[in-house]
Amino acid sequence: MTTQTTLGIIVYAPALLARDGRTLAVVHGMERAFPGLRLDWKVSEEGRPIALPQRDTWLSEGARDGGFPLVCNGDESFPVTIYGLQTPARQAPGGQSLLDAHAELPLNEAVIAAAADVLGGVAEGARAFWGHATPSGAGVEIARQTRDPVHKPGIPPRGLPALKLPEKIRAPEIPHRLGWLNYWSAPAAKVIGFPDPTRDAELLSRARRTESGGWVVQLTDMPLDLDNPAHLDALKRAYERFPEIGGRAAP
Repeated sequence: MTTQTTLGIIVYAPALLARDGRTLAVVHGMERAFPGLRLDWKVSEEGRPIALPQRDTWLSEGARDGGFPLVCNGDESFPVTIYGLQTPARQAPGGQSLLDAHAELPLNEAVIAAAADVLGGVAEGARAFWGHATPSGAGVEIARQTRDPVHKPGIPPRGLPALKLPEKIRAPEIPHRLGWLNYWSAPAAKVIGFPDPTRDAELLSRARRTESGGWVVQLTDMPLDLDNPAHLDALKRAYERFPEIGGRAAP
């Protein structure tokens, strides 16, 4: 059985610049999307939460190496975290360095209800190309779809298609993989051909537009569980519908 304990969110955006306001926009966007959430704590080297009375200033000054430091909600019984890393150009699609913003939340009813808004808030704040929100168990298996004859040989799980390494994908707008909830910016949606009113009626019934003209698209009503045959089938159908995802389309 897959273990579904947390919801992982990751969005891929243009690299951070000096004095880039997107760090705060990401954190503020996540807070606005989840009622009552305040990410005004950091974590000590011993793993203990430390309050940040000047959180925004600390975050702005702490952004370095193309990322930003981890902040959390300080609640060890319901831990919510977010931080940013940089993917260097040599490991990124199209040879452009990226900001990767990573968030994690416990998977409960409140998080499920707010998940689409949280993904949208983080992605829009980062001005992301694309991103996804996926339960931990399914996320581990989807990550195993990435294969390369030399650097990562093997067969993806559950009959899922093999996806190229990120650096083998031609442009940062092309999503690397699918998840339960998928954020596609307007450029990403255009490059994969979404939406097609005749082919995407089912996906459109679970999709919403964002303020920037992007989309948040939900594959299944409940969080993706690959032990559920209907969920696995929905994921496979989505990969078949969008061959650009994962760099699978012919150049």
